[in-house]
Amino acid sequence: MTTYANITSIHPSTAAQPSTSTEARNASPKLRITRRGRIVFGALASVLVAGALALGAMLAAPGAIASDELSATEFSYVLAQTGDSLWSIAQELDPAADTRDVVAEISRLNQLSSAGLQAGEAIAVPLRFAESDRAFSASEVGL
Repeated sequence: MTTYANITSIHPSTAAQPSTSTEARNASPKLRITRRGRIVFGALASVLVAGALALGAMLAAPGAIASDELSATEFSYVLAQTGDSLWSIAQELDPAADTRDVVAEISRLNQLSSAGLQAGEAIAVPLRFAESDRAFSASEVGL
């Protein structure tokens, strides 16, 4: 009895290539990111970067130091009379300056949200107006 063997050689270049289209899809899956996916990943990266920056700023910022010392800063005051407004007081204190700037400075110093004044109200004025005829110190009145 005689046996024959049929031997064929397989080339590596043809063995690695799939023979059908379904095998081609399963053999090399490719990840494709859609436009919505890019937006989501971009937003996620932005949030992470913003959080890292906020954390860095929070850790790098100096804290306020509280003490039980009284401040030695003393202000001069102007007593508001009937019919007075911040505008009229600012014009009287410094007629040569821009009245809007003086009003803004007085408002900021007194933390006023409106320009309305009541008669008898003591309004703090910047120290450069301490020599004004209308200005007085807090110790003179007992404020």
